[in-house]
Amino acid sequence: MSAGYRMAFHFPAGFPGPPRQTWGCLLIAGFLGFCLSGTLPAVAVEDAPKAAADKPTLVPIGYLKQEVEELIPLSRLNAKPDDLGIAGAEIALKDNNTTGKFTGQNFMLDVERIPVSGDAVAALRKLVATGHHFVLVDAPADVLLQLSDSVKGQDVLLFNVSAPEVRLRQEDCRANVLHTAPDLAMLADALAQYLVWKKWQRWLVAKGVSPEDKEYLEAIRRSAKRFGATIVEERPYEATPGARRSDTGQQLIQLQMPVFTQGAPSYDVLIVADRREFFGPYLPFRTWDPRPVAGTAGLEAMSWHPAHEQWGATQMQNRFQRFAQRFMLPLDHQAWIAVRAVGEAASRTQSGDYAPINAYIRGDKFDLAAFKGQKVTFRKWDGQLRQPIIIAGPELPVSTSPQSGFLHEHEEVDTLGIDAPESKCELQ
Repeated sequence: MSAGYRMAFHFPAGFPGPPRQTWGCLLIAGFLGFCLSGTLPAVAVEDAPKAAADKPTLVPIGYLKQEVEELIPLSRLNAKPDDLGIAGAEIALKDNNTTGKFTGQNFMLDVERIPVSGDAVAALRKLVATGHHFVLVDAPADVLLQLSDSVKGQDVLLFNVSAPEVRLRQEDCRANVLHTAPDLAMLADALAQYLVWKKWQRWLVAKGVSPEDKEYLEAIRRSAKRFGATIVEERPYEATPGARRSDTGQQLIQLQMPVFTQGAPSYDVLIVADRREFFGPYLPFRTWDPRPVAGTAGLEAMSWHPAHEQWGATQMQNRFQRFAQRFMLPLDHQAWIAVRAVGEAASRTQSGDYAPINAYIRGDKFDLAAFKGQKVTFRKWDGQLRQPIIIAGPELPVSTSPQSGFLHEHEEVDTLGIDAPESKCELQ
């Protein structure tokens, strides 16, 4: 028996102890919960889990997915699976119910898919009316705000699992929303720390013209100023029709991209701000000067990567792949964290009610193992999940931020994103 495992045998008062020949049976009983033969006194293992209640406490969790119109990915490898995010929530539900067998709790997941231009608020109200106090939201920023305002003052906690807009954690923050998706400021800071650590501090920025690209560009500008990098030029990419996934596209792109990046001031790395993937994936290996590409293409910052294997992540990756028959993607992990947060709080509080679960998730005792080198928690000032960010290429992770040497007076992970002193969030 290993030194780290301790068993205690409890006998009635005055009982002299079992005969020598029954000790082997007692040892088996301690591990298996029964004895092979004979009648023996009561045997107990210290700290054994309590038996589940006859009627388990039901904890329903909702998943609201708003469908949106999107461009066809430039690469077939980036096609989104139909169960993206939902599969992450489902495997987390299995994890919750494994613990629930011992705590007398039963977790259920109900998914509401909203078609393009559908009524997401009506779908949320349907979930709330059927007892769902905890709802994952996979929807654009403006839809998330509508959903939050529609249940203001009610016992409902929303988890933003996908929208990365900084304003959702700042001027448009909401008290009834927690964010498991990292925002653009966290992603830009994580990437910037690695580039500065590498001493690649002169950046040429290739920027798109969509509102989403401008939001990411603002995050990149902030990170450059924060960590001492220099943007030598911001070069806009004007959208031109015709080359996207056409038969002659490769020849046109091979000519176009070098010219687009020609004549730039001296720089170390090309930063791409193209969240819609209109042109960014075409830039690696096609720039005029031989330079690495990072940002929304090439070397990227993300919450999860399918090849991440550190800190026990291999076990999570293999389990998810068996379950979903595909690789785990960032949105899956963000949904997994949200469902596990509810499960962890419910098991710790021994409750299925909104108030104790909500209070525990937001409290000082909450933390969650997320296969990222440290336990994750929620920031009190804006509801953002503080978490390490993976820096990765298409095939393998390269590093994890925060980088060594970037210090913080409380938690180094708070060097990523908007810190408390600079926050504009006033939770409503």
